[in-house]
Amino acid sequence: MMAKTQITLETEMQRRARQRANDLGVSLAEYFRRLVARDLARPETAAHVESIFELGSSCRAIVSHHELSSRTFRVPTAARTVSRIPAQTPAEI
Repeated sequence: MMAKTQITLETEMQRRARQRANDLGVSLAEYFRRLVARDLARPETAAHVESIFELGSSCRAIVSHHELSSRTFRVPTAARTVSRIPAQTPAEI
């Protein structure tokens, strides 16, 4: 059994999603179902960056909010998880 779900997208994102679905030869709904199924099939490997780098565990590791929010990286094995990291890791300080 399927459940109906409604989402709101920015106009450009919706246009691009419709185009991608059309390129694949499927409906927009089927395109979204495939994306969700693929995302949920991936193992959860994302970790909080703070736990990896132990931010705040060193009195020398003073990181301003601006520095913490100004750098991003993608965890390759995660399901497109974007995490924040400081400009320097504790090992570089």
